[in-house]
Amino acid sequence: MSAGLDILLVEDNQALAANIIDYLESRGHRLHFAADGPAGLRAALETPVDVVVLDIALPRMDGLALCEQLRAQADRRVPVLMLTARDTLDDKLAGFASGADDYLTKPFALAELAARVEVLSGRGSLGADYTLAIGDLVIDRRARTATRAGTPLRLTPIPWQMLLLLAEAYPAALPRSELSRRIWGEEPPSSDSLRSNMHLLRQVLDRPFAAPMLETVHGVGYRLVVAA
Repeated sequence: MSAGLDILLVEDNQALAANIIDYLESRGHRLHFAADGPAGLRAALETPVDVVVLDIALPRMDGLALCEQLRAQADRRVPVLMLTARDTLDDKLAGFASGADDYLTKPFALAELAARVEVLSGRGSLGADYTLAIGDLVIDRRARTATRAGTPLRLTPIPWQMLLLLAEAYPAALPRSELSRRIWGEEPPSSDSLRSNMHLLRQVLDRPFAAPMLETVHGVGYRLVVAA
């Protein structure tokens, strides 16, 4: 990368935090640090950073509550990568529901953490506000709501996360493997789970409307399209 990122790390494990800081600084990034929830929230609201790396199990305020408060109070959307030892699907969905953008399960390789942080920083360039508009689709990332042509789209958590990831990748296609990893982590369920949830998304996003937005790119994955 030509220029380093400003990264806020909120982690109460001092040894792990030191390793993360050393590694990311060796890649040219600038690290800000907090060791508990309230301090992390203050730093996230007051310090202009590119990405927040956030542990879930924090003293005084856990990472889920911190992320919810950040999304409610911040005047710009900063990408959040959650770190946790919790690896069940329900835990991951709780992280996404609180407003996290990505999820990395401990133990992890520092190189993977750096790669995820650098990818997330690019997503932040989509805009400082919370709204994504693609054709007649409008997504409010703060409220976790979406409308199409003014009609609310009622989505369960996994199809919602799929829609958000596709919208943030627009107009590029998102590979199936990347979509699956971003939702379920390194041990995704069968490919049928991806297909069935994509079917649910298509039923809500496309079926009531004249022009479909969800396109299957054969041999690659999925993308959103806007009719000319």
